Amino acid sequence: MTYTLITANRNYSSWSLRPWLLMKALAIPFEDRLEPFAKPDNYDDFRKFSPTGQVPVLIDGARVIADSLGITLYLAERHPGVWPAGEEARIFAQGAVAEMHGGFGHLRNDCTMNVGVRVSPKPMSEGLRRNVARVREIFETGLSRFGGPWLVGSAFSAADAFYAPVAFRVRTYGLDVGRGQAWVDHVLTHPAMLGWEEQALAETWREEAHEAELTAAGVITADYRQ
Repeated sequence: MTYTLITANRNYSSWSLRPWLLMKALAIPFEDRLEPFAKPDNYDDFRKFSPTGQVPVLIDGARVIADSLGITLYLAERHPGVWPAGEEARIFAQGAVAEMHGGFGHLRNDCTMNVGVRVSPKPMSEGLRRNVARVREIFETGLSRFGGPWLVGSAFSAADAFYAPVAFRVRTYGLDVGRGQAWVDHVLTHPAMLGWEEQALAETWREEAHEAELTAAGVITADYRQ
């Protein structure tokens, strides 16, 4: 039985990117099903296939697994490589994933993900400044402790998948992540990331609420989308 992974727009859906990239990077086969954000509130439409009314959703036979972390935990029980093998590396990766999943609200709200644009951001709020500083700390600590080029050593893991949307944000808004920029540059060249970006640039639809968030974030200096 092949998995089906349901995701949304490549430009906007940071939560979708996480399991999509993880499965691509670990060569876990799946059917790729895209359900775009067609309007400001997609809850009723998404409830037809998602118990939470949100994406991503993984379908495995009769099982429907919602939420990027829920999907990651489900896959980790069935496929090697989701978490690093070493105990210390695994502890670090799981902590970083949990922190990203549950935190960084200012980064999400003030620097909405939009793959195809570049933005000169408005002055940072104190909350955003702290979020960016913490991201920088995680990146630099992971690279220093485990030797890179991935966040937790020589192999791609769930930690890289969960922070991949941040890599797009770093590029879009020119955020300073210090020595962590080495990881940003590395993950952006991963073939799956390049594939996601190619699809994002080819998207022709725009969703009003996401575009409004982008406008509020700063001045758009380049837009590479069709």
